[in-house]
Formats: sequence, structure tokens, C-alpha cells
Amino acid sequence: MAQPQQLDRRVLRRTQRGLASDVALIASEFLTGFQLVAKIDRPAVSIFGSARVLAGTPTYELARATGHAFADAGFAVVTGGGPGVMEAANRGCKEGDGLSVGINIELPHEQGLNEWCDLSLTFKHFYARKVMFVKAAEGFVIFPGGFGTQDELWEALTLIQTGKIGNFPVVLLDSDYWGEMLEWVRDEMLVDGMISPDDIARIHVTDEPQEAVELVVSQYDLRVAEGSA
Repeated sequence: MAQPQQLDRRVLRRTQRGLASDVALIASEFLTGFQLVAKIDRPAVSIFGSARVLAGTPTYELARATGHAFADAGFAVVTGGGPGVMEAANRGCKEGDGLSVGINIELPHEQGLNEWCDLSLTFKHFYARKVMFVKAAEGFVIFPGGFGTQDELWEALTLIQTGKIGNFPVVLLDSDYWGEMLEWVRDEMLVDGMISPDDIARIHVTDEPQEAVELVVSQYDLRVAEGSA
């Protein structure tokens, strides 16, 4: 059987070979993912961040505390199911007696399902997996991370900006880490007219887990009251 990275590369090549079987495989991943999301019996937050963060570091402990705080608020925590920030958030959620969800992916390095997940699923394709983070979420909380974390951040903001999903909170944890990027967004993207003031206003920055929880939960409660949740 082809390795996951070989499957992705084949799908993205300009060839018709294996077209029907590739589409069927992707469709089956979407169906299985939707079935997993249907098992989440409460509102949820999707938490993103680096797989390379080590246990015991400040970022790990911040993510752990945030997972616990969301569990205390009655929210499930959805992560990529891997190590680092993902493990920390899942762990904190479990320690808070919450529902901890891991939406994992097969990769040649770094990624393996952490031990703190109540519900989990491992995908072969990034694009099917990424839909599940959005489908499950009432908000997005982003910790320090690399290219993958940035991808998840900008995709969430783009989906909100274009109206493909509701106006969910996007919360960045660790103001020092995100500060220079946000300065560039304001000084370059906003000043040059590439985004609007409303776009930048959607991004919240904090160093406090409880503030992140309050932002997500308050917006969810508002949507419930409006009948749009």
C-alpha cells in the first residue's frame, strides 16, 4: 500500500490515473470525520500549536491550563492529536474531566496520537482533516507554532473574512510570540489596504487562558441567543 505522502503527491499531480479510487478514499475520510464530529456532545474549541513544544515548558503549561479552563467551562477541546501544544491542551482537558478530541494525521515525522484523547481519528489527507477542525469548533485558539500552525490560523481568518463560516473568535495565546507578526499585519497589510479594520479586529491576543475561554464562550452564548449557533 502507498505511504500517505505518496498518496497526497499522486492526488496533486496532473494525472488521471487512479482518479476514481482517490476520490473515493477522500470521500470516505470526510464521512468518517463527520461521524466523529457528530460524537462531540457539547460545544468545542479547536486549539492549534506546535508539535515541537516540550512538556514542562511555559508554552506547554499554558496550553495545558487553557485545555483545563475550557473543560471547566463545559467545552470539548479539539486538537491535531499530536505531541507538544496538542498534547498539552488534550491533557489539560482530560485533567479537567472534559471531552478531549484528537484529529490526527499520518506524517513521516513528529506526529503520533497522544494518550490524552477520548475521541480520535487519524487522517491520510490534510484537506479532509482541516475541515473537521472547523466543523467541530465554536472558536479557534492558537499557540506558538510553525508553518502548520500559521496555515491553520490564516485559513480560519480567511474562512471568516469570506463568510464561509460564522464570525468565530480567533484568539492568539502568548503576546510576545505573536506581537511582531501582528505589527507587520497592521503596518503593512492594513496600511496598504490589503485587509480592512474589521479583519484585524477579529484577532484577539492574550496571555491568560481564562480570557481566551471568556472570549470564545461569550461569543458562543451570543450566537445561541441569536439562534445562529
